[in-house]
Amino acid sequence: MSAPTSAATPVHEQRIDGFGTVRIRPLDPVADADVVHAWVSAERAVFWGMTGLTRAQVADIYAHMATLDTHHAHLVTKDGEPAALLQTYEPAADRVGECYEVLPGDIGVHLLLAPAPASGPRPGWTSALLTAMAAYVLLVLDRRRVVVDPDVRNTRAIARFERQGFGQGPEVVLPEVDIPDVYLPEKRAQLAFLEREVAFPGDHA
Repeated sequence: MSAPTSAATPVHEQRIDGFGTVRIRPLDPVADADVVHAWVSAERAVFWGMTGLTRAQVADIYAHMATLDTHHAHLVTKDGEPAALLQTYEPAADRVGECYEVLPGDIGVHLLLAPAPASGPRPGWTSALLTAMAAYVLLVLDRRRVVVDPDVRNTRAIARFERQGFGQGPEVVLPEVDIPDVYLPEKRAQLAFLEREVAFPGDHA
């Protein structure tokens, strides 16, 4: 059994040539609330589903997630600076599990990138962060396949995953979730999958 990690302890660290050092660590619902709220409340993050929430509401959502064994939130940094919000989850314990046949070794992922700086787009940024994310969930966590479920209207995200090697799955309707701690409206999603053999063809574990 591995020792528990604090929010400051990276669960994955990777040096990517020409990009920098990417670290993935557990999200601290309180300490990271300002940066996460700024990201999720922006209009560009409308498909994340948290626009309109207060800082306290966002912090409460991630504090609740921190109590779960099936869903986990992480802050991704590049050379120490916040770069993305990564959520991982067990598909069988999520509404997406009602929409496709969950296989042993599957892991679900949601990824929200930090907004581009005023200087403009950052070539290679998305690919590098997705590479580190894939290494963490497929190699460190020893999973066989990643599933993502972007909103069908989020064509940029769908294209981004395709460029990274994700194979397109079915278009599905994720059912509404309305329970005391979580409300998620119905969502039409485009499933996509990344096999470990595709992401890391040299890895035969």
